[in-house]
Order: sequence, then C-alpha cells, then structure tokens
Amino acid sequence: QVQLVESGGGLVQAGGSLRLSCVASGPTFGRNTRGWFRQAPGKEREFVAAITWSGVIGYADSVKGRFTLARGSARNTVYLQMNSLKPEDTAVYFCAASAPAYSSYTDQLTDYHYWGQGTQVTVSS
Repeated sequence: QVQLVESGGGLVQAGGSLRLSCVASGPTFGRNTRGWFRQAPGKEREFVAAITWSGVIGYADSVKGRFTLARGSARNTVYLQMNSLKPEDTAVYFCAASAPAYSSYTDQLTDYHYWGQGTQVTVSS
C-alpha cells in the first residue's frame, strides 16, 4: 500500500498563489508516477499535472504557465506551485500515485491507484 498525505490548501484571492505538498509513504512505494487532480462541486474529477519518476512532467491546458509541479529532494514528496490563481481553480485537489510497476507519464484518472484525502483550494474573486 501507498499512503499519500496532502497539505497546503486554503483560501486565497484571485491572482494569488498557493503551494500544495504531497508526501508518499508505504512499503510498496517505488517508481510511481505522481499526479494531481481536482474536483469542483458538481463536476467530475479532472487532471491537473503529473510527473514520472524520470522527471517527465505534463499539465492540463487550463493550468499551463500558471502551475508548476516538482519533486522534492526526498523523492517521495511532490509540490504543486499554483500562481495567478483564478476563481475557476476552486476545487478539492487530490494527490495520486500510479501502481508501483507503472512508471510512464499518464493523465488518465484510471491509471492512478492511490489517492490522498484531498485538500480544499478556494479562490475568491
């Protein structure tokens, strides 16, 4: 099993910034691909960004140029730096990890087997 714990959500005004963190642990944690998804009220969960063990990174079009995903020096932690936030970025943000044997880049929700509890991000106008 892999455990994921997110932190860093909160309330911010439009144009502001937040940094989300996700720490992974567990005996089966390895070269998993790590991703961030978000879910707004009444909407489906959607892809935000992902990073592979080798460092391949991708973003949803809606966040390109504003969000930056990086892996910490400890390798088990990923950070999502969110700048120029907009009210439409308001959602619960979920950290996710693929199965240990899956190390390719993916933006597909079904490729992620492990999920954090989610952290609320609210952007006021």
